[in-house]
Amino acid sequence: MEQPLVSVVTPVYNGERYLRECIDSVLAQTYQHWDYTIVNNGSTDRTLDIALEYAAKDSRIRVHDNDTFVRVNANYNVAYRQISPDSTYCKLVAADDWLFPECLEKMVRLAEEHPTVAIVGAYGLQGARVAWSRFPYPSTVVPGREACRLRLLEGHNFFGTPTAVLFRSDIVRSRHAFYNESNLHADSEAYLECLEHHDFGFVHQVLTFSREHQESLTSFSRDFNTYLPGNLYELVKYGATYLAEEELRQRIREHLLHYYQYLGEQVYKRRGRDFWHFHRNKLAELGYPLSMPRLAFWAGWRALDRMLNPKKTAGEVWRRFRTRRSPSRR
Repeated sequence: MEQPLVSVVTPVYNGERYLRECIDSVLAQTYQHWDYTIVNNGSTDRTLDIALEYAAKDSRIRVHDNDTFVRVNANYNVAYRQISPDSTYCKLVAADDWLFPECLEKMVRLAEEHPTVAIVGAYGLQGARVAWSRFPYPSTVVPGREACRLRLLEGHNFFGTPTAVLFRSDIVRSRHAFYNESNLHADSEAYLECLEHHDFGFVHQVLTFSREHQESLTSFSRDFNTYLPGNLYELVKYGATYLAEEELRQRIREHLLHYYQYLGEQVYKRRGRDFWHFHRNKLAELGYPLSMPRLAFWAGWRALDRMLNPKKTAGEVWRRFRTRRSPSRR
């Protein structure tokens, strides 16, 4: 029997540094029934030349060149719209990431064995760290609603980055804008949308690599901790779908407690205006305006903790000093 077609897509902007490694990882797949579209988003480096070079050598590769530059999530949506109408599955790989050789083979095999599965994930490397390892072993399939409950109740992220998952193409084609372009964590929102009526599958093997570097959105998210308002957004928008009323109330209380503890710590880290503007706006948008009394309480609590634990405080100061010095020593 002929293998089902997998449409692979790579949205890219100024990705010449890693693009060859990304494309070569697709070419090296043990599963060979795929087509591949590289979506160039107005790059000003050699990205387009590299993509066209590969397309000239392999008829399964084509290049879509955007007329105008668009933002990251919009370009991901452009990429998803390029998937073949004949494809059964869709696999995105970011331009600075890559796939292990068995990625498509293992993911497609699981999806073919379980037709109710809409999304397949797997372990992945984030830098040198194995990520998305909280999926209960040895299970390979869970009801989508249960996966979403675990996401909202416990904050587990076993879905991973966009590179880490495989979708059934029908799911992607059913939404003109697969990603909510106003949400920085639109990939998580898409999972919560798609899994209400479908199952989630997981391969217990490292199948993808996601690169971490200072220019990436992941670095920005960590610096500003955009995950805190992102998780609150998911609770506000999807909590009633997956959680009981009391579960949702309790989870929001717990999350806001953690959020203000974090903000209280940031008072002493000399965060700039952009940081506070970001969190003030996000909390207001979600219906929980920034409470200055709560912020002051947790800032005071943090100050008291520093005074009562001088050894811990000295260690934090030393680690921060080493972090600031490290770039100049390289």
